[in-house]
Amino acid sequence: MSTVVDIRNLGVSFSTDAGAVKAVEDVSISVERGEVLAIVGESGSGKTVTAKTILGLLPETATTKGAVVLSNREGTRESDVISISKQKLRDIRGTDVAMVFQEPSTALNPVYTVGWQIAEGLQAHSDMSKKEARAKAIEILGRVGIPDPEVRVDHYPHQFSGGQKQRVVIAMALVLDPGLIVADEPTTALDVTVQAEILDLLRRCRDEFGTAIVLITHNMGVVADLADRVAVMYQGNVVEQADVKTLFAAPQADYTKALLAAVPYVGHGTVRAAERAAARPTNWTDQPPVVEATDLEIVYPGRFGRAGFRAVDGVDLVIRPGEVLGLVGESGSGKTTIGRAIAGLTKVTGGSLKVLDAEMNGIRERQFRPLRSRIGFVFQDPASSFNPLLTIAECVAEPLVIHGRAKDASSARARVNELLEAVQLPRAYGDRYPHELSGGQRQRASLARALALEPELLIADEPTSALDVSVQARVLELFAELQREFGFASLFISHDLAVVDLLADRIAVLYRGRLVEEGTGTEVLGSPADPYTQRLLASLPVPDPVAQAERREELRRLREAE
Repeated sequence: MSTVVDIRNLGVSFSTDAGAVKAVEDVSISVERGEVLAIVGESGSGKTVTAKTILGLLPETATTKGAVVLSNREGTRESDVISISKQKLRDIRGTDVAMVFQEPSTALNPVYTVGWQIAEGLQAHSDMSKKEARAKAIEILGRVGIPDPEVRVDHYPHQFSGGQKQRVVIAMALVLDPGLIVADEPTTALDVTVQAEILDLLRRCRDEFGTAIVLITHNMGVVADLADRVAVMYQGNVVEQADVKTLFAAPQADYTKALLAAVPYVGHGTVRAAERAAARPTNWTDQPPVVEATDLEIVYPGRFGRAGFRAVDGVDLVIRPGEVLGLVGESGSGKTTIGRAIAGLTKVTGGSLKVLDAEMNGIRERQFRPLRSRIGFVFQDPASSFNPLLTIAECVAEPLVIHGRAKDASSARARVNELLEAVQLPRAYGDRYPHELSGGQRQRASLARALALEPELLIADEPTSALDVSVQARVLELFAELQREFGFASLFISHDLAVVDLLADRIAVLYRGRLVEEGTGTEVLGSPADPYTQRLLASLPVPDPVAQAERREELRRLREAE
Protein backbone atom coordinates (compact mmCIF):
# COMPACT_ATOMS: atom_id res chain seq x y z
CA MET A 1 0.00 0.00 0.00
CA SER A 2 1.51 3.32 -1.10
CA THR A 3 -1.14 5.48 0.60
CA VAL A 4 -0.32 6.44 4.19
CA VAL A 5 -3.63 8.08 5.01
CA ASP A 6 -6.86 8.16 3.04
CA ILE A 7 -9.54 10.61 4.21
CA ARG A 8 -12.91 9.79 2.66
CA ASN A 9 -15.95 12.07 2.81
CA LEU A 10 -14.98 13.38 6.24
CA GLY A 11 -17.52 15.47 8.10
CA VAL A 12 -16.96 17.00 11.56
CA SER A 13 -19.43 19.04 13.61
CA PHE A 14 -19.26 20.37 17.17
CA SER A 15 -22.10 20.52 19.66
CA THR A 16 -22.64 23.98 21.16
CA ASP A 17 -25.36 25.68 23.20
CA ALA A 18 -26.60 27.27 19.98
CA GLY A 19 -26.74 23.94 18.15
CA ALA A 20 -24.37 21.92 15.97
CA VAL A 21 -21.62 23.83 14.14
CA LYS A 22 -20.17 22.23 11.01
CA ALA A 23 -16.37 22.56 10.90
CA VAL A 24 -15.56 20.13 8.06
CA GLU A 25 -17.90 18.86 5.37
CA ASP A 26 -17.32 16.08 2.81
CA VAL A 27 -13.51 16.34 2.73
CA SER A 28 -11.58 13.71 0.77
CA ILE A 29 -7.75 13.83 0.81
CA SER A 30 -5.05 11.17 0.52
CA VAL A 31 -1.33 11.28 1.24
CA GLU A 32 1.25 8.98 -0.39
CA ARG A 33 4.43 7.67 1.19
CA GLY A 34 7.27 10.19 1.21
CA GLU A 35 4.91 12.99 0.11
CA VAL A 36 4.44 16.42 1.68
CA LEU A 37 0.83 17.56 1.47
CA ALA A 38 0.16 21.16 2.54
CA ILE A 39 -3.34 22.05 3.73
CA VAL A 40 -3.86 25.81 3.51
CA GLY A 41 -6.69 28.23 4.20
CA GLU A 42 -7.64 31.04 6.54
CA SER A 43 -8.54 30.62 10.21
CA GLY A 44 -11.74 28.65 10.60
CA SER A 45 -11.41 26.87 7.25
CA GLY A 46 -11.19 23.46 8.95
CA LYS A 47 -7.58 22.60 8.20
CA THR A 48 -6.51 21.95 11.82
CA VAL A 49 -9.72 20.01 12.56
CA THR A 50 -9.00 17.79 9.55
CA ALA A 51 -5.42 17.24 10.71
CA LYS A 52 -6.38 16.42 14.30
CA THR A 53 -8.92 13.89 13.07
CA ILE A 54 -6.02 11.83 11.68
CA LEU A 55 -4.74 11.33 15.24
CA GLY A 56 -8.17 11.12 16.89
CA LEU A 57 -7.51 14.29 18.89
CA LEU A 58 -10.94 15.89 18.55
CA PRO A 59 -12.83 16.78 21.76
CA GLU A 60 -15.83 14.82 23.00
CA THR A 61 -18.18 17.49 21.64
CA ALA A 62 -17.17 16.51 18.09
CA THR A 63 -19.30 14.27 15.88
CA THR A 64 -17.56 12.68 12.90
CA LYS A 65 -18.68 10.82 9.82
CA GLY A 66 -16.83 9.30 6.88
CA ALA A 67 -13.53 7.42 7.20
CA VAL A 68 -9.88 8.22 7.97
CA VAL A 69 -7.89 5.11 6.98
CA LEU A 70 -4.31 5.08 8.30
CA SER A 71 -1.73 2.46 7.33
CA ASN A 72 1.48 1.61 9.18
CA ARG A 73 4.94 2.18 7.71
CA GLU A 74 5.26 -1.44 6.51
CA GLY A 75 1.87 -1.28 4.80
CA THR A 76 0.71 -4.43 6.60
CA ARG A 77 -2.06 -2.88 8.70
CA GLU A 78 -4.89 -0.43 8.10
CA SER A 79 -6.90 1.34 10.79
CA ASP A 80 -9.97 3.56 10.50
CA VAL A 81 -9.19 6.19 13.12
CA ILE A 82 -12.84 7.18 13.47
CA SER A 83 -14.13 3.72 14.37
CA ILE A 84 -11.27 2.00 16.28
CA SER A 85 -11.16 1.71 20.06
CA LYS A 86 -9.31 4.15 22.31
CA GLN A 87 -6.73 1.47 23.16
CA LYS A 88 -5.89 0.85 19.49
CA LEU A 89 -5.81 4.60 18.93
CA ARG A 90 -3.16 4.92 21.68
CA ASP A 91 -1.17 2.14 20.01
CA ILE A 92 -0.99 3.84 16.60
CA ARG A 93 -0.19 7.33 17.94
CA GLY A 94 3.55 7.76 17.77
CA THR A 95 4.17 4.52 15.85
CA ASP A 96 2.00 5.07 12.74
CA VAL A 97 1.35 8.81 13.00
CA ALA A 98 2.82 11.60 15.16
CA MET A 99 2.14 15.30 15.52
CA VAL A 100 4.35 18.39 15.65
CA PHE A 101 2.37 21.10 17.44
CA GLN A 102 2.38 24.81 16.62
CA GLU A 103 3.81 26.08 19.90
CA PRO A 104 6.66 23.92 21.27
CA SER A 105 6.68 25.76 24.61
CA THR A 106 3.21 24.41 25.43
CA ALA A 107 3.86 20.98 23.86
CA LEU A 108 6.87 20.34 26.13
CA ASN A 109 6.50 19.70 29.86
CA PRO A 110 8.58 22.30 31.73
CA VAL A 111 9.33 20.06 34.74
CA TYR A 112 10.95 17.17 32.82
CA THR A 113 14.16 17.05 30.79
CA VAL A 114 13.79 16.74 27.04
CA GLY A 115 15.54 13.37 27.18
CA TRP A 116 12.93 12.04 29.62
CA GLN A 117 10.11 13.30 27.39
CA ILE A 118 11.56 11.63 24.28
CA ALA A 119 12.21 8.39 26.18
CA GLU A 120 8.65 8.39 27.55
CA GLY A 121 7.21 7.61 24.12
CA LEU A 122 9.80 4.89 23.51
CA GLN A 123 9.06 3.13 26.78
CA ALA A 124 5.29 3.42 26.28
CA HIS A 125 5.43 1.64 22.92
CA SER A 126 8.33 -0.81 23.40
CA ASP A 127 10.19 -2.93 25.95
CA MET A 128 13.25 -0.65 25.93
CA SER A 129 15.15 -0.18 29.17
CA LYS A 130 15.81 3.33 30.50
CA LYS A 131 19.42 3.09 29.34
CA GLU A 132 18.43 2.07 25.80
CA ALA A 133 15.73 4.77 25.63
CA ARG A 134 18.24 7.42 26.75
CA ALA A 135 20.73 6.29 24.08
CA LYS A 136 17.98 6.50 21.44
CA ALA A 137 16.99 9.97 22.69
CA ILE A 138 20.59 11.16 22.34
CA GLU A 139 20.78 9.70 18.83
CA ILE A 140 17.56 11.35 17.63
CA LEU A 141 18.54 14.74 19.16
CA GLY A 142 21.76 14.57 17.17
CA ARG A 143 19.88 13.69 13.99
CA VAL A 144 17.62 16.74 14.29
CA GLY A 145 20.60 19.05 14.72
CA ILE A 146 20.77 19.70 18.48
CA PRO A 147 24.46 20.38 19.30
CA ASP A 148 26.12 18.30 22.05
CA PRO A 149 23.15 15.92 22.38
CA GLU A 150 24.93 13.91 25.11
CA VAL A 151 24.79 17.02 27.32
CA ARG A 152 21.56 18.65 26.08
CA VAL A 153 19.56 15.46 26.66
CA ASP A 154 19.53 16.36 30.38
CA HIS A 155 18.46 19.98 29.83
CA TYR A 156 14.97 21.36 30.43
CA PRO A 157 12.81 23.04 27.74
CA HIS A 158 13.48 26.57 29.02
CA GLN A 159 17.20 26.05 28.33
CA PHE A 160 16.56 25.81 24.57
CA SER A 161 15.84 28.56 22.04
CA GLY A 162 12.54 28.62 20.13
CA GLY A 163 14.05 26.91 17.09
CA GLN A 164 15.78 24.28 19.22
CA LYS A 165 12.52 23.54 21.08
CA GLN A 166 10.82 22.96 17.74
CA ARG A 167 13.63 20.55 16.82
CA VAL A 168 13.04 18.69 20.10
CA VAL A 169 9.32 18.38 19.31
CA ILE A 170 10.21 17.03 15.85
CA ALA A 171 12.62 14.56 17.52
CA MET A 172 9.77 13.35 19.76
CA ALA A 173 7.64 12.82 16.65
CA LEU A 174 10.40 10.94 14.78
CA VAL A 175 11.72 8.73 17.57
CA LEU A 176 9.25 5.89 16.92
CA ASP A 177 9.77 6.14 13.14
CA PRO A 178 6.13 6.83 12.13
CA GLY A 179 5.07 6.70 8.51
CA LEU A 180 3.23 10.04 8.80
CA ILE A 181 3.90 13.31 10.64
CA VAL A 182 1.20 15.96 11.00
CA ALA A 183 2.90 19.36 11.40
CA ASP A 184 0.50 22.12 12.53
CA GLU A 185 2.01 25.55 11.79
CA PRO A 186 5.53 24.35 12.78
CA THR A 187 7.28 27.62 11.83
CA THR A 188 4.71 30.33 12.68
CA ALA A 189 6.53 31.81 15.69
CA LEU A 190 10.05 31.47 14.24
CA ASP A 191 12.15 34.08 12.49
CA VAL A 192 13.11 33.49 8.86
CA THR A 193 16.60 32.07 9.45
CA VAL A 194 15.41 29.55 12.05
CA GLN A 195 12.37 28.81 9.88
CA ALA A 196 14.68 27.92 6.99
CA GLU A 197 16.55 25.47 9.26
CA ILE A 198 13.30 23.80 10.41
CA LEU A 199 12.11 23.48 6.80
CA ASP A 200 15.44 21.84 5.89
CA LEU A 201 14.93 19.45 8.80
CA LEU A 202 11.40 18.54 7.68
CA ARG A 203 12.75 18.00 4.15
CA ARG A 204 15.34 15.62 5.61
CA CYS A 205 12.56 13.79 7.49
CA ARG A 206 10.94 13.12 4.14
CA ASP A 207 14.13 12.25 2.26
CA GLU A 208 16.12 10.32 4.90
CA PHE A 209 13.36 8.83 7.06
CA GLY A 210 10.91 8.31 4.19
CA THR A 211 8.22 10.02 6.25
CA ALA A 212 5.07 11.49 4.71
CA ILE A 213 4.11 14.93 6.08
CA VAL A 214 0.77 16.71 6.35
CA LEU A 215 1.72 20.38 6.71
CA ILE A 216 -0.83 22.85 8.11
CA THR A 217 0.25 26.42 7.42
CA HIS A 218 -0.91 29.88 6.38
CA ASN A 219 2.54 30.82 5.00
CA MET A 220 2.44 30.37 1.23
CA GLY A 221 6.23 30.76 1.04
CA VAL A 222 6.61 27.70 3.29
CA VAL A 223 4.18 25.82 1.03
CA ALA A 224 6.23 26.70 -2.05
CA ASP A 225 9.44 25.65 -0.29
CA LEU A 226 8.39 22.28 1.12
CA ALA A 227 5.14 20.90 -0.31
CA ASP A 228 4.71 18.44 -3.17
CA ARG A 229 0.94 18.85 -3.31
CA VAL A 230 -1.53 21.39 -1.89
CA ALA A 231 -5.14 21.18 -0.69
CA VAL A 232 -6.92 24.52 -0.27
CA MET A 233 -9.75 24.64 2.28
CA TYR A 234 -12.46 27.26 2.70
CA GLN A 235 -15.37 27.14 5.15
CA GLY A 236 -14.88 23.44 5.85
CA ASN A 237 -14.60 22.33 2.21
CA VAL A 238 -11.67 21.49 -0.06
CA VAL A 239 -12.03 23.96 -2.94
CA GLU A 240 -8.90 22.94 -4.85
CA GLN A 241 -6.19 20.26 -4.92
CA ALA A 242 -3.14 20.34 -7.18
CA ASP A 243 0.59 19.77 -7.26
CA VAL A 244 2.48 22.76 -5.89
CA LYS A 245 3.80 24.13 -9.21
CA THR A 246 0.38 23.96 -10.88
CA LEU A 247 -1.37 25.61 -7.96
CA PHE A 248 0.94 28.63 -7.88
CA ALA A 249 1.19 28.97 -11.67
CA ALA A 250 -2.48 28.48 -12.54
CA PRO A 251 -4.88 28.48 -9.56
CA GLN A 252 -8.43 27.52 -10.53
CA ALA A 253 -10.67 28.41 -7.56
CA ASP A 254 -11.51 32.06 -6.93
CA TYR A 255 -10.62 31.66 -3.25
CA THR A 256 -7.17 30.29 -4.13
CA LYS A 257 -6.56 33.25 -6.42
CA ALA A 258 -7.59 35.67 -3.64
CA LEU A 259 -5.37 33.84 -1.13
CA LEU A 260 -2.30 34.09 -3.37
CA ALA A 261 -3.07 37.73 -4.19
CA ALA A 262 -3.01 38.57 -0.46
CA VAL A 263 0.59 37.33 -0.03
CA PRO A 264 3.07 40.22 0.41
CA TYR A 265 6.19 40.15 -1.76
CA VAL A 266 9.53 41.85 -1.19
CA GLY A 267 9.64 44.80 -3.59
CA HIS A 268 5.90 45.56 -3.53
CA GLY A 269 6.40 48.35 -0.98
CA THR A 270 8.57 50.56 -3.22
CA VAL A 271 5.64 52.38 -4.83
CA ARG A 272 3.90 52.96 -1.49
CA ALA A 273 7.08 54.34 0.10
CA ALA A 274 7.51 56.76 -2.81
CA GLU A 275 3.89 57.93 -2.47
CA ARG A 276 4.33 58.54 1.27
CA ALA A 277 7.58 60.45 0.66
CA ALA A 278 5.95 62.66 -1.99
CA ALA A 279 3.07 63.55 0.37
CA ARG A 280 5.38 64.87 3.09
CA PRO A 281 6.27 68.58 3.41
CA THR A 282 9.68 69.64 2.06
CA ASN A 283 10.96 70.60 5.54
CA TRP A 284 10.04 67.17 6.95
CA THR A 285 13.65 66.19 7.76
CA ASP A 286 14.22 69.47 9.64
CA GLN A 287 11.63 68.56 12.28
CA PRO A 288 12.97 67.22 15.59
CA PRO A 289 12.92 63.40 15.67
CA VAL A 290 10.38 61.50 17.74
CA VAL A 291 13.04 58.93 18.64
CA GLU A 292 16.80 59.40 18.47
CA ALA A 293 19.27 56.77 19.67
CA THR A 294 23.00 57.46 19.82
CA ASP A 295 25.42 54.66 20.72
CA LEU A 296 22.55 52.99 22.59
CA GLU A 297 23.49 50.15 24.93
CA ILE A 298 21.19 47.89 26.94
CA VAL A 299 22.76 45.27 29.20
CA TYR A 300 20.74 42.80 31.24
CA PRO A 301 22.51 42.17 34.56
CA GLY A 302 23.95 38.72 35.19
CA ARG A 303 22.87 36.55 38.10
CA PHE A 304 24.81 34.36 40.52
CA GLY A 305 28.14 35.98 39.62
CA ARG A 306 27.69 35.65 35.86
CA ALA A 307 28.51 38.49 33.48
CA GLY A 308 25.65 40.59 32.11
CA PHE A 309 24.14 40.02 28.67
CA ARG A 310 24.58 42.85 26.16
CA ALA A 311 21.28 42.85 24.24
CA VAL A 312 21.85 46.14 22.37
CA ASP A 313 25.37 47.28 21.52
CA GLY A 314 26.06 50.78 20.16
CA VAL A 315 22.92 51.32 18.05
CA ASP A 316 22.24 54.63 16.26
CA LEU A 317 18.78 55.22 14.80
CA VAL A 318 16.26 58.00 14.21
CA ILE A 319 12.48 58.01 13.75
CA ARG A 320 11.03 61.29 12.45
CA PRO A 321 7.42 62.50 12.81
CA GLY A 322 5.03 60.54 10.59
CA GLU A 323 7.72 58.03 9.61
CA VAL A 324 7.50 54.23 9.83
CA LEU A 325 10.82 52.57 10.67
CA GLY A 326 10.89 48.80 10.15
CA LEU A 327 13.17 46.92 12.55
CA VAL A 328 14.11 43.41 11.40
CA GLY A 329 16.43 40.65 12.54
CA GLU A 330 16.33 37.15 13.94
CA SER A 331 15.28 36.21 17.48
CA GLY A 332 17.73 37.56 20.05
CA SER A 333 18.95 40.40 17.82
CA GLY A 334 17.58 43.08 20.18
CA LYS A 335 14.47 44.24 18.27
CA THR A 336 11.95 43.88 21.09
CA THR A 337 14.47 45.18 23.66
CA ILE A 338 14.77 48.45 21.72
CA GLY A 339 10.98 48.70 21.41
CA ARG A 340 10.55 48.15 25.14
CA ALA A 341 13.27 50.71 25.94
CA ILE A 342 11.49 53.32 23.82
CA ALA A 343 8.26 52.58 25.70
CA GLY A 344 10.04 52.94 29.05
CA LEU A 345 9.65 49.26 29.89
CA THR A 346 13.37 48.38 29.77
CA LYS A 347 16.20 50.36 31.36
CA VAL A 348 18.81 52.03 29.14
CA THR A 349 22.30 51.29 30.48
CA GLY A 350 24.54 53.23 28.09
CA GLY A 351 24.59 55.84 25.34
CA SER A 352 21.62 58.08 24.66
CA LEU A 353 17.98 57.40 23.80
CA LYS A 354 15.72 60.42 23.38
CA VAL A 355 11.99 59.72 23.12
CA LEU A 356 9.74 62.75 22.53
CA ASP A 357 12.64 64.98 23.71
CA ALA A 358 13.05 63.03 26.97
CA GLU A 359 16.40 61.36 27.70
CA MET A 360 15.65 57.74 28.70
CA ASN A 361 19.10 57.00 30.14
CA GLY A 362 18.60 57.57 33.86
CA ILE A 363 15.01 58.81 33.62
CA ARG A 364 12.75 58.15 36.59
CA GLU A 365 9.24 56.73 36.28
CA ARG A 366 7.55 59.88 37.59
CA GLN A 367 9.36 61.91 34.90
CA PHE A 368 8.38 59.52 32.11
CA ARG A 369 4.76 58.96 33.20
CA PRO A 370 3.38 62.09 31.44
CA LEU A 371 4.93 60.86 28.17
CA ARG A 372 3.19 57.48 28.27
CA SER A 373 -0.04 58.96 26.91
CA ARG A 374 1.89 59.99 23.77
CA ILE A 375 3.06 56.44 23.03
CA GLY A 376 0.92 53.53 21.84
CA PHE A 377 1.91 49.86 21.90
CA VAL A 378 0.52 46.99 19.78
CA PHE A 379 1.58 43.65 21.25
CA GLN A 380 2.43 40.49 19.33
CA ASP A 381 -0.30 38.35 20.89
CA PRO A 382 -3.55 40.26 21.50
CA ALA A 383 -5.11 37.22 23.18
CA SER A 384 -2.71 37.50 26.13
CA SER A 385 -2.51 41.31 26.18
CA PHE A 386 -6.25 41.76 26.80
CA ASN A 387 -7.82 41.19 30.21
CA PRO A 388 -10.16 38.21 29.63
CA LEU A 389 -12.53 39.48 32.33
CA LEU A 390 -13.18 42.80 30.57
CA THR A 391 -15.22 43.42 27.44
CA ILE A 392 -13.50 44.78 24.34
CA ALA A 393 -15.04 48.21 25.01
CA GLU A 394 -13.64 48.20 28.55
CA CYS A 395 -10.19 47.13 27.28
CA VAL A 396 -10.11 49.90 24.66
CA ALA A 397 -11.36 52.47 27.20
CA GLU A 398 -8.71 51.52 29.77
CA PRO A 399 -6.02 53.99 28.56
CA LEU A 400 -8.61 56.79 28.53
CA VAL A 401 -9.61 56.07 32.13
CA ILE A 402 -6.03 55.62 33.39
CA HIS A 403 -4.88 58.93 31.89
CA GLY A 404 -7.91 60.86 33.09
CA ARG A 405 -9.52 61.39 29.69
CA ALA A 406 -12.69 59.66 30.88
CA LYS A 407 -14.25 58.96 34.27
CA ASP A 408 -15.03 55.32 33.51
CA ALA A 409 -15.58 52.91 30.60
CA SER A 410 -19.24 53.92 30.26
CA SER A 411 -18.46 57.61 29.79
CA ALA A 412 -15.76 56.69 27.25
CA ARG A 413 -18.11 54.53 25.15
CA ALA A 414 -18.70 57.17 22.47
CA ARG A 415 -14.94 57.50 21.90
CA VAL A 416 -14.57 53.70 21.99
CA ASN A 417 -17.24 53.34 19.29
CA GLU A 418 -15.34 55.82 17.09
CA LEU A 419 -12.14 53.83 17.55
CA LEU A 420 -13.82 50.50 16.79
CA GLU A 421 -15.26 51.93 13.59
CA ALA A 422 -11.84 53.36 12.68
CA VAL A 423 -10.37 49.84 12.81
CA GLN A 424 -13.38 48.45 10.89
CA LEU A 425 -15.03 46.61 13.77
CA PRO A 426 -18.79 46.99 14.38
CA ARG A 427 -19.45 48.96 17.56
CA ALA A 428 -21.52 46.02 18.85
CA TYR A 429 -18.26 44.05 19.17
CA GLY A 430 -17.40 46.29 22.11
CA ASP A 431 -19.81 44.23 24.23
CA ARG A 432 -18.00 40.98 23.45
CA TYR A 433 -15.15 39.45 25.43
CA PRO A 434 -11.70 38.88 23.88
CA HIS A 435 -12.21 35.12 23.48
CA GLU A 436 -15.32 35.80 21.38
CA LEU A 437 -13.28 37.51 18.64
CA SER A 438 -11.07 35.90 16.01
CA GLY A 439 -7.32 36.55 15.96
CA GLY A 440 -7.59 39.23 13.29
CA GLN A 441 -10.48 40.94 15.10
CA ARG A 442 -8.53 40.95 18.38
CA GLN A 443 -5.55 42.52 16.63
CA ARG A 444 -7.81 45.26 15.24
CA ALA A 445 -9.13 45.89 18.75
CA SER A 446 -5.52 46.04 19.95
CA LEU A 447 -4.86 48.74 17.33
CA ALA A 448 -7.91 50.65 18.56
CA ARG A 449 -6.63 50.55 22.14
CA ALA A 450 -3.16 51.72 21.05
CA LEU A 451 -4.70 54.69 19.20
CA ALA A 452 -7.14 55.66 21.98
CA LEU A 453 -4.96 58.54 23.22
CA GLU A 454 -3.98 59.71 19.70
CA PRO A 455 -0.28 58.91 20.24
CA GLU A 456 2.56 60.60 18.41
CA LEU A 457 4.51 57.32 18.39
CA LEU A 458 3.19 53.78 17.95
CA ILE A 459 5.34 50.72 18.64
CA ALA A 460 4.10 47.56 16.90
CA ASP A 461 5.89 44.38 18.01
CA GLU A 462 5.23 41.52 15.54
CA PRO A 463 1.53 42.45 15.23
CA THR A 464 0.76 40.07 12.34
CA SER A 465 3.01 37.06 12.99
CA ALA A 466 0.19 34.79 14.21
CA LEU A 467 -2.36 35.79 11.56
CA ASP A 468 -3.20 33.88 8.40
CA VAL A 469 -2.30 35.50 5.10
CA SER A 470 -5.72 36.95 4.18
CA VAL A 471 -6.33 38.38 7.68
CA GLN A 472 -2.74 39.68 7.75
CA ALA A 473 -3.33 41.53 4.48
CA ARG A 474 -6.43 43.25 5.91
CA VAL A 475 -4.65 44.22 9.16
CA LEU A 476 -1.65 45.61 7.26
CA GLU A 477 -3.89 47.63 4.95
CA LEU A 478 -5.73 48.94 8.00
CA PHE A 479 -2.45 49.86 9.71
CA ALA A 480 -1.34 51.80 6.61
CA GLU A 481 -4.70 53.63 6.42
CA LEU A 482 -4.60 54.56 10.11
CA GLN A 483 -1.01 55.77 9.82
CA ARG A 484 -1.98 58.04 6.93
CA GLU A 485 -5.07 59.30 8.78
CA PHE A 486 -3.54 59.90 12.22
CA GLY A 487 0.01 60.70 11.05
CA PHE A 488 1.76 58.95 13.94
CA ALA A 489 5.38 57.85 13.77
CA SER A 490 5.91 54.12 14.19
CA LEU A 491 8.53 51.54 15.06
CA PHE A 492 7.33 48.38 13.29
CA ILE A 493 9.13 45.28 14.57
CA SER A 494 8.89 42.11 12.50
CA HIS A 495 10.82 39.12 11.23
CA ASP A 496 8.84 39.11 7.97
CA LEU A 497 10.81 41.20 5.47
CA ALA A 498 7.93 41.36 2.97
CA VAL A 499 5.58 42.82 5.60
CA VAL A 500 8.15 45.42 6.66
CA ASP A 501 8.81 46.34 3.02
CA LEU A 502 5.09 46.96 2.53
CA LEU A 503 4.76 49.42 5.44
CA ALA A 504 8.12 50.97 6.25
CA ASP A 505 9.72 54.15 4.93
CA ARG A 506 13.11 52.93 6.09
CA ILE A 507 14.39 49.54 7.28
CA ALA A 508 17.01 48.89 9.97
CA VAL A 509 18.62 45.44 10.27
CA LEU A 510 19.81 44.20 13.67
CA TYR A 511 22.20 41.32 14.26
CA ARG A 512 23.30 40.31 17.76
CA GLY A 513 22.49 43.73 19.17
CA ARG A 514 24.25 45.72 16.45
CA LEU A 515 22.78 47.73 13.60
CA VAL A 516 24.39 46.23 10.49
CA GLU A 517 22.43 47.98 7.74
CA GLU A 518 19.90 50.79 7.33
CA GLY A 519 18.17 52.44 4.38
CA THR A 520 15.06 52.42 2.23
CA GLY A 521 13.41 49.17 1.22
CA THR A 522 14.97 49.43 -2.22
CA GLU A 523 18.45 49.85 -0.73
CA VAL A 524 18.28 47.25 2.04
CA LEU A 525 16.16 44.57 0.36
CA GLY A 526 16.96 45.36 -3.28
CA SER A 527 20.76 45.36 -2.95
CA PRO A 528 21.80 44.33 0.58
CA ALA A 529 25.42 45.08 1.42
CA ASP A 530 25.90 43.20 4.69
CA PRO A 531 26.34 39.39 4.53
CA TYR A 532 23.80 38.93 7.33
CA THR A 533 21.14 40.91 5.43
CA GLN A 534 21.89 38.81 2.34
CA ARG A 535 21.43 35.62 4.37
CA LEU A 536 18.26 36.98 5.98
CA LEU A 537 16.79 37.78 2.57
CA ALA A 538 17.77 34.39 1.14
CA SER A 539 16.11 32.68 4.13
CA LEU A 540 12.72 34.28 3.36
CA PRO A 541 10.64 31.76 1.41
CA VAL A 542 8.82 33.26 -1.57
CA PRO A 543 5.43 32.00 -2.77
CA ASP A 544 6.81 30.61 -6.03
CA PRO A 545 8.13 27.00 -6.10
CA VAL A 546 10.56 27.62 -8.98
CA ALA A 547 12.01 30.86 -7.55
CA GLN A 548 12.11 29.34 -4.05
CA ALA A 549 14.24 26.41 -5.26
CA GLU A 550 16.77 28.95 -6.57
CA ARG A 551 16.71 30.91 -3.29
CA ARG A 552 17.25 27.73 -1.30
CA GLU A 553 20.36 27.03 -3.37
CA GLU A 554 21.54 30.62 -2.85
CA LEU A 555 21.09 30.24 0.92
CA ARG A 556 23.11 27.03 0.86
CA ARG A 557 25.97 28.85 -0.92
CA LEU A 558 25.86 31.72 1.59
CA ARG A 559 26.05 29.28 4.52
CA GLU A 560 28.99 27.46 2.97
CA ALA A 561 30.78 30.77 2.40
CA GLU A 562 30.60 31.71 6.11
